[in-house]
Amino acid sequence: MSVSRYAVQCCARQLRATSSSVRSASLLQQRITRRHNSTEAAAAVNPKISQIVDQISQLTLLETADLVASLKSRLNIPDLPVGGFAAAGPAAPAAAAEAEEDAAPAAAEKTLFNIKLLAYADGSKPKIIKEVKNLLGLSLVESKKFVESAPKVLKESVPKEDAEKIMATLKELGATVELE
Repeated sequence: MSVSRYAVQCCARQLRATSSSVRSASLLQQRITRRHNSTEAAAAVNPKISQIVDQISQLTLLETADLVASLKSRLNIPDLPVGGFAAAGPAAPAAAAEAEEDAAPAAAEKTLFNIKLLAYADGSKPKIIKEVKNLLGLSLVESKKFVESAPKVLKESVPKEDAEKIMATLKELGATVELE
């Protein structure tokens, strides 16, 4: 009698295991189907957008970085500090409204500048590398390569006040810098 009870218990365990794996497989299939359907619905919204997304998804990392830089310069989008809009806090909508009001008179006067590192004095190279590292958030090696590849654009779309401060700092260190 104990042998048959053992056999029944083993069969019951196997049935439970089989039914739970079948259930989990069907749940997985349902999730995949839902996810697939949701992406189809989103992609079918606008064929022009879907075509652009397809083209962008085929770009390499360097091509994507060039695309971002081109869009920033064409659309006059300034570089944001780490944290983006969240760091701006509740004053951001007010600042945006003021910027829109001042947009018409500001069109005559250029407000965003590109800072270009043209050259540097031989003895001031380490100081300039440190400053570039701090400004751009690069590693020491990347900063060194950046400085050595001068003339090169240091920062793009920088407000006039910030650009003048950066320019003054770099000139004090022995760099030749210009605003574009």
